Amino acid sequence: MEPRLVGPGPYRATRLWNEIIELFRAGMPLRKHRCRFKSYERCFKASEAVECLHELLGSNQNFGPEVTRDQTVKLLKKFLKNHVIEDIKGRWGKEDFEDDGRLYRFPPSSPLKSYPKKPSCGKEVIKFPDWNEPRAGPSQEPIPVKSVAMNSEMWYKRHSIAIGEVPACKLVFRRELTQTNIEEIWKSMTLSRLQKVLGLDSLDEVLDTKLVNSKHIVQNVYNVNKQGIVTLEDKSKELPHWILSAMKCLVNWPSCSDLKQPTYSGFERDVFKTIVDYFSQMKEPLLTFNFFDVFVSVLGLLQKPSKAVEALQISCLLLPPENRKRLQLLVRMMARISLNQDLPRLSESVRTRTLMVQAFSRCILCSKDEIDLDELLAAKLVSFLMDNYQEILSVPSALKSSIEDHVVHLQRVQFQKSYPEVYRVRFPSPETEAMLFPEKTKQKPPILMWALKKPFQPFHRTRSFRM
Repeated sequence: MEPRLVGPGPYRATRLWNEIIELFRAGMPLRKHRCRFKSYERCFKASEAVECLHELLGSNQNFGPEVTRDQTVKLLKKFLKNHVIEDIKGRWGKEDFEDDGRLYRFPPSSPLKSYPKKPSCGKEVIKFPDWNEPRAGPSQEPIPVKSVAMNSEMWYKRHSIAIGEVPACKLVFRRELTQTNIEEIWKSMTLSRLQKVLGLDSLDEVLDTKLVNSKHIVQNVYNVNKQGIVTLEDKSKELPHWILSAMKCLVNWPSCSDLKQPTYSGFERDVFKTIVDYFSQMKEPLLTFNFFDVFVSVLGLLQKPSKAVEALQISCLLLPPENRKRLQLLVRMMARISLNQDLPRLSESVRTRTLMVQAFSRCILCSKDEIDLDELLAAKLVSFLMDNYQEILSVPSALKSSIEDHVVHLQRVQFQKSYPEVYRVRFPSPETEAMLFPEKTKQKPPILMWALKKPFQPFHRTRSFRM
């Protein structure tokens, strides 16, 4: 069975899970083994399973060579927990898997996960907000209306509105765009673009759009400093100063200007552990539980880097501003530490870049329900983030321009409908402009005295030119 690329779309984590299981079952060699004077047919050692699965994951384009042996062991633990494998006595679930010589086998039952039932719906078009009619909120009290004696004229007015003979009366409800309207436009157009980039018929299968806060998108676009980092209105949500100092220390090593105390041997490792401990104690990853499926879906675009970058740009705009700022600072620190040649190695056995991915992957992306492949998926995403963080964590200029142009257009249309007479004066059409500014009679340029009235004739010498 050949590995295939699992593209973006709903239930991608489940599809990858089933794909890896099928490849593992097809590629794992089974033979007779002896244990405690007894022979067991069609089984394999734990260490053999680690070797086989590690090689399989490394050559699979959905995961790649970044997968470590330790991550492979963790995945086999999940295989045992979910009855993808069992020990030779048929035990699974509560048993623990180690990289040793214990024997395991495949159970006869199918270990593949079933897919959730897909809702039957056509291609969803994200609706733009309608501000032409007043919204009736759930807590709005009905306005008392006095009973009016009905005469023939009033009867005609009411019924002509009902049968659609007076469409112009809709102008009574029109109003100029509010900040809320503009925020909703940002939300709808941003989600529409994300759906298009991911190539999905609907975002419902990867995202609950009701959980997307339109204010967050606008704040992430406009509340930024010169370096493009989000500025927060609520200063209590900022990173603590001591964490920022620790991050700057490792980035700028060996010049730690923020630190007043003397350093010692192993000081940089203690500073790094402090940063890891702080981000590890967060109750929710920076990309949030709500957006887990969106970012997993984006991973299917990594074979097309420009598409993946755009999809991640848009997805990161949906984050709460404090999460986006922390993500910007953390990923930038990870990338710069990995390139800092002056910084001593933070681990004896692991390269600095690999250590960054292992230490912070779950702080950035993980699922609330402990999805079986979330560690591998997070590592893949974080590696791509580190390589492209400057683009991904900046505001997509094309999206910003298109939305701003759309808002300006709608503001002009609303103004035209609400104040048609004023609009005609301020923004005249070619016809009205001709009436307001009649053209002056154009004067022809004076005819030069030497202009020829006859067609040009060949030049002949005259007496005046003789020497």
